[in-house]
Amino acid sequence: MANKILVIDDDRAINELIKINLELAGYKVIQCFNGIDGFQTAKQEEPSCIVLDVMMPEVDGFTVAQRIRQCPEIADTPIIMLTALSQLNDKVKGFDTGVDDYLCKPFEIEELMVRIRALLKRSDKIPKSAATRELLTYKEITLLPENYSVKINDKIQKLTPIEFDIFNVLFQNHGTIVSGSKLLKDIWGYEPDDNLETIRVHIRHLRSKIDKVSDGKKYIETVYGGGYKLNL
Repeated sequence: MANKILVIDDDRAINELIKINLELAGYKVIQCFNGIDGFQTAKQEEPSCIVLDVMMPEVDGFTVAQRIRQCPEIADTPIIMLTALSQLNDKVKGFDTGVDDYLCKPFEIEELMVRIRALLKRSDKIPKSAATRELLTYKEITLLPENYSVKINDKIQKLTPIEFDIFNVLFQNHGTIVSGSKLLKDIWGYEPDDNLETIRVHIRHLRSKIDKVSDGKKYIETVYGGGYKLNL
């Protein structure tokens, strides 16, 4: 069955352009032209991926993303934010709401297609660590891929799918430095450009969650100029 993509954008020309190209690639596409309808449709249709504009009347994309992340039925749905807001603080705000990727207008439709494919591949219902013979337990840490959680000693912390994938890469390479570029390539599936801020924001959220169950131990280390390291 074809993956279902929900496109929420009040610019009808862009919405239609995306729809045509996605359908040519074999996806089923649902269109919405405002944030209110978009959120309701997301709940009803439970799409495989959401392409979400920011600047829309009544309810903007940041608010829609927040509501999606707070709705248990669709909280794990990958979201790519598509917007004319290109400043760094706008990107940070987008990632803070829980979006998975961020593409600025004007954009190349081929780039959007690549990123959608990467998100769909990454967000497969079976996480990578559940589908392959990777390390799931080492010392006090156990990965729980069936519900995107990490167990440290006797405490369990739920993560988003993308946070789980980041932690998994760090876990499989514990004690060594993993560059932001490697994380982008391994998890998002495309060559990095100026998107290292994507990693920084997700690492910040991941670190805050892990710190809640770490009993004071700082597991995730930022190695300035190098990347990130999980200390066990």
